[in-house]
Amino acid sequence: MLKRSEVDNDNKDAVSPDLADPSGTENPKDTAGAGTSEVDGLLQQLTDKDKELAELKDKYLRVLADAENARKRIRQQSEESVRVQRENFLRDLLPIVDNLERAVDAARGGSGGGQTIVEGVEMVLRALLDFLRSHGVTQVSAIGQLFDPQLHEAVDHVHSREHPPNTVVSEFHCGYLIGDRTLRPARVSVSSHGAPRPGNNSGDGGLENG
Repeated sequence: MLKRSEVDNDNKDAVSPDLADPSGTENPKDTAGAGTSEVDGLLQQLTDKDKELAELKDKYLRVLADAENARKRIRQQSEESVRVQRENFLRDLLPIVDNLERAVDAARGGSGGGQTIVEGVEMVLRALLDFLRSHGVTQVSAIGQLFDPQLHEAVDHVHSREHPPNTVVSEFHCGYLIGDRTLRPARVSVSSHGAPRPGNNSGDGGLENG
């Protein structure tokens, strides 16, 4: 038969699970604290992201404003460059106008007759050609050259025994180059094959529609 003291000892050892050591179970207060801490961390991350987004937006707006200012500055510089070039071009034309005025005054004065007028016009022509050369424009003579559609515009075909076929025999106006490019092709007559048309007895001077 068990003694009372032995029964009491057994009851002391059989402790209810609900009354166990708190260190071995999860405390509801600790769980709530951990959840609050996690929410606070997420809120802080969200705040940091909002701040980062605001900084990026500010940088974007600054870059956009700088790009717009650069476009305006380039446009203004381009307009200014065009204005200066136009003024320089027109200023270079003024001496030619001066020479024309002198030629007109000389013609009105009657001194020297027609020779004075011719000399005045020749002086203006030389000045104008010099002006064109200063801007990279050169005059090209086409007569005697083989026809080149890049440099010549054929407006007539002439039967000629003196020139090989497709040779420029005359020009109605000169061609001009600016650098290596054609500014204006020369308008020319080109020699062609074949005999003169019936009824044309001029031989070399016969024309054929091209």
